[in-house]
Amino acid sequence: MEDRITLACKQFAKVLESQLRRVEAMKAQDGFIDYGKLSPIVIGICGGDGIGPVITGQAHRMLEFLLADEVKAGKIQFQVIDGLTIENRIAVGKAIPDDVLAELKSCHVILKGPTTTPQKGDGRPNIESANVAMRKELDLFANIRPVKVPSKGINWTIFRENTEGGYAVGSEGINVTDDLAVDFTVTTRQGTERIARLAYEFARKNGFTRVSLVTKANVIKTTDGNFLEICHEVAKDYPEITTDEWYADIMTAKLIDEKRRRDFQVLLLPNLYGDIISDEAAEFQGGVGTAGAANTGKRYAMFEAIHGSAPRMVAEGRGAYADPCSMLRAAAMLLSHIGYQEKSDKLTRALDICSFEEKRLTITGRDTGATCEEFANYVMETVKSLE
Repeated sequence: MEDRITLACKQFAKVLESQLRRVEAMKAQDGFIDYGKLSPIVIGICGGDGIGPVITGQAHRMLEFLLADEVKAGKIQFQVIDGLTIENRIAVGKAIPDDVLAELKSCHVILKGPTTTPQKGDGRPNIESANVAMRKELDLFANIRPVKVPSKGINWTIFRENTEGGYAVGSEGINVTDDLAVDFTVTTRQGTERIARLAYEFARKNGFTRVSLVTKANVIKTTDGNFLEICHEVAKDYPEITTDEWYADIMTAKLIDEKRRRDFQVLLLPNLYGDIISDEAAEFQGGVGTAGAANTGKRYAMFEAIHGSAPRMVAEGRGAYADPCSMLRAAAMLLSHIGYQEKSDKLTRALDICSFEEKRLTITGRDTGATCEEFANYVMETVKSLE
């Protein structure tokens, strides 16, 4: 027993050392990249696996259409990145193969399709989630997920801390004995301050008057408690914005409260709760298949669907019927991020028309509805009609 505890302590020491190095790296970081000074802006297109290449391909086509003039002028360059498939990742035993990571780092922004993550008991090696690894490698600390349903009074923007919490060292837990397993949760001052400031700056710039902090600080007292305290410290610099607190379990209930949910505007959460709450929130908009997400840092940014790779759809021969809306909305967020707000607004408006208003085509995930390409064509035709 003593030997097992000693081994566990050594593993814990490694985790602490790596996180302390990360803190020092955050302290040394420069400011945010200025896309206006880049020529060209390099957009990486990374399809992932499962239905990822199908839906990412349509979003890539949409971006090429909207940015055609900029590509001709040398202001935008697309770079297709293959190799982030589950098969390739297992073959090299890494969440992101070295050559793929080098290609990703050669881009300024990335449009990324879903990727499959092995889980315990499925017979595949225990490799880390490609998403988690990419967020750490590129330091994409902010996951931003908007959800908007005007008819229900919903206009939420969810700011999820992306590099800490329960996901920070998710593959470095310890089986101390056959009976005892331990994982780690991480909170740092630097990590919390930067996501909090980004959320409050967003609220200020976009006219929002409320930021809701979501934790389980009543139970997870140290890490969640620190997250809460640091967010309140940042909030003092934004006196015009009301800050309130919610426990994660109660927030899941209040999002379905028709009266209370209209009060929420910007939600600020640690990693695990942000993942859960943003998936629940997306259901109001039509499901996770309709929602895109931004993952931003100071140097890089990655835009993606919030759903998984749906390998069963591919196995059943239904991949061509995957819904591209999530990736198209991610593409709209990408456009906004690099400074093409008018093009972003046009794509977002077209998606709203096609998904909520006209609805001339419907995606069902089966041959009872439109294919991915047919729906993307419908959106593109609608974009053209808005010109």
